[in-house]
Amino acid sequence: MSVLLSLCAAFACAAQEPVTSAAPSAAEVVPLELVAESMQRSVDWLTAKQNPDGSWGDAAPASLHELNYSPASFRHWQLAGGAISLWAFLQLEETPKLRSAIERGLDFTLDAPLPLRGNSWDIDGNWALLYVTILLDHAAGDPRFQQEPWKTRYLARIERKAAEYLARLKLMQGHMGGWGYYEGEVVAAQPSWSTSFSTAAVVPALYSAKKRGWPVDEPMMKAALGYVQRCALPSGAYQYDLRPIPRNNGGESIDEIKGSLGRIQIGNWARRMAGDQRVDDAKIARGLDLFFEHHKFLDVARMRPVPHEAYYANAGYFYFFGHCYAALAADQLADRDLRRKYQRLIRGQVLKAQGKDGQYIDFVGSFYSWTYATGFALVALQKGLAAEGESQ
Repeated sequence: MSVLLSLCAAFACAAQEPVTSAAPSAAEVVPLELVAESMQRSVDWLTAKQNPDGSWGDAAPASLHELNYSPASFRHWQLAGGAISLWAFLQLEETPKLRSAIERGLDFTLDAPLPLRGNSWDIDGNWALLYVTILLDHAAGDPRFQQEPWKTRYLARIERKAAEYLARLKLMQGHMGGWGYYEGEVVAAQPSWSTSFSTAAVVPALYSAKKRGWPVDEPMMKAALGYVQRCALPSGAYQYDLRPIPRNNGGESIDEIKGSLGRIQIGNWARRMAGDQRVDDAKIARGLDLFFEHHKFLDVARMRPVPHEAYYANAGYFYFFGHCYAALAADQLADRDLRRKYQRLIRGQVLKAQGKDGQYIDFVGSFYSWTYATGFALVALQKGLAAEGESQ
């Protein structure tokens, strides 16, 4: 046992990469050239780490913290982490190196087997179902896929694969309308547990895909939006998972605002993107104000090796996920100055956590921990950059 604990501690220390010596303070306005240089280092790091087959990492555990998961989950996390990185790459200015990485990554993703359930309780394959669906929807809306050579090489494959993923999402949708990643109290073919944030992540892609004419089941799509809407609490927080009676454990629940900082952003963004008019600019701005007012609870959780051990049950992997969706939420604001204010704050909080080689990580895990974190960070950093450059 002492040997195992020592190995766990050693891995945790090794995973906490030192930040760059030139890392800015989160409070200062980061010059655009520093943001661009930082993003390029992240892109260089990710492309250097990409496997020859287009994937990242391995489909096997590299951490003793993960030995209780089904073997299938590691392939699913590899697929989901790669999809997040590719989703970020498609939003960046193209270079020959980036284009090559996108092509190899898409080939791997489109050829990969459909994610299936790992075992009776472990349905982490849903992460791959959700984020590959998001990636495919984004790619189909990218003008480059309407032009040669990508049109012939990819467009039909993307549409076929999307149909498979949409059908599988329908089968894995929980009875209340959402998607989770573990089974609930009742083990059944139709999962009995879902979360607000995993469901919210895919809602905009479902609505976008439906408009494109893809075979999106309309009841599935509307039930997913309804699930996220019902998770919204009067305080402005979003429940972790939909419960008729919200958690109450003495004032430090994960469903309090301080435990919901990232979920507020993705919940508001998803509802706004799906056309929910109750999520207006004032609601988005209020959510972002709460994000920065209580940001210290995300800071203290980052890199803790045990999920949900921090105040208000925050987990390390809330960090870059939360900043990514905060940036996407801020991007919906009509007021350009307000958008710029929040985007600058987000960049400061992201860049302060960058590793020395350009990578990001917020939770000790296998290589997917770097791919999802670096991908989310790139999405967060690039929002509003073009407008900032035009205004200077």
